[in-house]
This record gives sequence, structure tokens and C-alpha cells, in this order.
Amino acid sequence: MFAIVEAGGKQFRVQEGLTVKVAKMDAEAGSELSLDKVLMAGEGEDLKIGTPYVDGAKVTCQVVEHGRDKKIIVFKKKRRKDYRKKQGHRQDFTTLKVTAIQA
Repeated sequence: MFAIVEAGGKQFRVQEGLTVKVAKMDAEAGSELSLDKVLMAGEGEDLKIGTPYVDGAKVTCQVVEHGRDKKIIVFKKKRRKDYRKKQGHRQDFTTLKVTAIQA
């Protein structure tokens, strides 16, 4: 069984036992977390599609860790104007391990 959930403004396809990197969430590492914004859940004939969310469906996850992604460089330039701006950015993330899907 799989589900499509919304977390941090993005959509993820998850299955039991899968680990997913989402935008940083306020939860302690090692704690249980429930995602109830489930857009689609099931498999084959038992597939349920929400409008916009599936009623009564939730995905239970365990928070594995918090971290920061690799640095990306944001470079802006306006030609012939002697304008250059170089800036780095590292995005915070939370790693979740899916433990159960209820549809």
C-alpha cells in the first residue's frame, strides 16, 4: 500500500518502511508523528482519492533526525552595471521513517 501525503508544502509518495526528507518540522528526534493531509491512499482496487484529502486516512511516521542540506550558491548579476551578489543557502530538513499507513 502507498499514500501521497502533503508535508511542508510539497507532496511525497510514501510506503511503509520508506524514509523521506521533508522541510523542517517541530518534533523531537525519535518521537512519533502523524501526517493527516493524505491526498491519495491504497493500491489497486482499494485506491482512495481525496477531495482534496482522504477522510480518516493518516500516515504514522517516526522522526529519525534533523539536519541541513548541502550548500547551494545563489548568484545574481546585472551586466554592464557592475552589480554582483553571491549568497549561499543551506535548507533545514527532517528525516521521517514511515511506520504505518491507515486508509
